[in-house]
Amino acid sequence: MIKRLFPFFLLAASVAPVVGCSSAVPHELADARVAYQKAQGSSASQMAPADLQTAKESLDRAERAFKDDGNEPSTRDLAYVAQRKAELAIVQAQLVSAARDKEQAQKGLLDTATMTAEQRNAQLQQSNQNLQRTSQQLEQERAARAEAEKRLKDAMARLNAFAAIKEEPRGMVITLPGGVLYESGKSALLPTAQEKLNQVADALLQNRDATMVVEGHTDSQGDDASNMKLSEDRAKSVRDYLVTRGIASDRITSVGKGETTPVADNKSPEGRANNRRVEIVVNGGNKGPSSKAAGL
Repeated sequence: MIKRLFPFFLLAASVAPVVGCSSAVPHELADARVAYQKAQGSSASQMAPADLQTAKESLDRAERAFKDDGNEPSTRDLAYVAQRKAELAIVQAQLVSAARDKEQAQKGLLDTATMTAEQRNAQLQQSNQNLQRTSQQLEQERAARAEAEKRLKDAMARLNAFAAIKEEPRGMVITLPGGVLYESGKSALLPTAQEKLNQVADALLQNRDATMVVEGHTDSQGDDASNMKLSEDRAKSVRDYLVTRGIASDRITSVGKGETTPVADNKSPEGRANNRRVEIVVNGGNKGPSSKAAGL
């Protein structure tokens, strides 16, 4: 199995992963930035400055976590909270505005013909209901995220028993030894390979927003054209099987690399065995817990 290089995928701290600026910005952090900018441009700066400041502090914490730790679950959680804080600041500003309007109406500063006190009371009640719904939704979504993280952690722990997982600039890479999947020189999956790929599919299905590329690789034995064709057929057989296990066909592609990207010296049997492999490159979506929790 390929030597693991600073794994970055499940939750428990056994190794310090290499993270930081090279990590892709998680969509939760991008959403939090947009939400805060929207709050800044709303009436929150005048009507709910304390709530807006709280949102800013939450976003700052998420930004620092991303800078220090990269695309970790804790970073995404902080970003998610920051987004909701910004949204709550907007709702709070609406409440304050409605309350002020009500007060002005009571003092006769508003034209009762266009906006009655009853209408403002209804608006205030509606804003309160919106705030309550937003808070309830936040709690429900937090619970759902925690459950999804647990399912992904369990699936990746099972996958880690026979595959190598590492974070690279091109994405999260799951490496499967060729000997686990095929007979020598063949592209048809072994019966035991299907069981392994079922576990791969279980893990990938926890991240329904991600896209995947299945790469086939060979050693240098044989001619270039034959190796390229074999690697293409092997990658396609894995891709097609994962589609039968529920991976959307428009989210996963396959490509053969032949012997062009070895990870070991082809002069030794061990090196050639390492080069005969299939790599599944995962990009986008929620990559879930850090690979530290799997003991990688």
